[in-house]
Amino acid sequence: MAVQKFNIQQRFGTAVKVWRKLLGISQEELAERSDLHRTYISDVERGARNLSLKSMEKLAEALHVSIFDFFHSPELTGGVGGAGPYRSFPKKFVEVLLVEDSADDVALTLHALKRARFTNQIHVVRDGAEALDYMFCRGDHVKRKPEVRPQIILLDLNLPKVSGLEVLRQIKAEKSMRDVAVVVLTVSARSRDIEECLRLGADGYIVKPVDFQSLTRTTPQLNLDWALLKPMEAKAMKVILPAG
Repeated sequence: MAVQKFNIQQRFGTAVKVWRKLLGISQEELAERSDLHRTYISDVERGARNLSLKSMEKLAEALHVSIFDFFHSPELTGGVGGAGPYRSFPKKFVEVLLVEDSADDVALTLHALKRARFTNQIHVVRDGAEALDYMFCRGDHVKRKPEVRPQIILLDLNLPKVSGLEVLRQIKAEKSMRDVAVVVLTVSARSRDIEECLRLGADGYIVKPVDFQSLTRTTPQLNLDWALLKPMEAKAMKVILPAG
């Protein structure tokens, strides 16, 4: 019986192309993100390059996936939710809760999210009290289903009504919410509040204003790389702003 030859170069190249298209980026943009030449990316995708481990790591970081995930792309495993041996590729893209009272900072953060290829649904609330109501399904959000909650919270510390620290404390104290990644937005990395946030269970922090580079550095650390994937049918991220 003939044994099918395993060509790791071609398989890796195909996977790079699949993940690149899921992110909706060009070869030129991938080359810029990974600090590799555009023709190099083209050769990789054609299976015509012997890659070093360093180059593989650069591509993985640029595409926000692990090297392991390269070989488990939808196309190689029977499609999203398909009959392939690996079915862990997410069918539903996570929601993001942005808690920020400054309209200017909201605009900057949404722009950074767009540049980082977020096409996920993003809810915006402007104070700590509403953030807690949203997460705990109270007040104006009493009809929201508790099991359908954001998996990433971008949380400003200086909030009206209830402080960001208190919001973080209550969310992380709730057992059912401890897997929700909370990234604190702060004006200074030297703030004593940062130490307190990390003690309370914050998963990371970004110094404001939020930009593309800070987002792409932070999200892989959360083990939520797939939150950056772009649904093929999506045209733009859906943003839900507070009334008024």
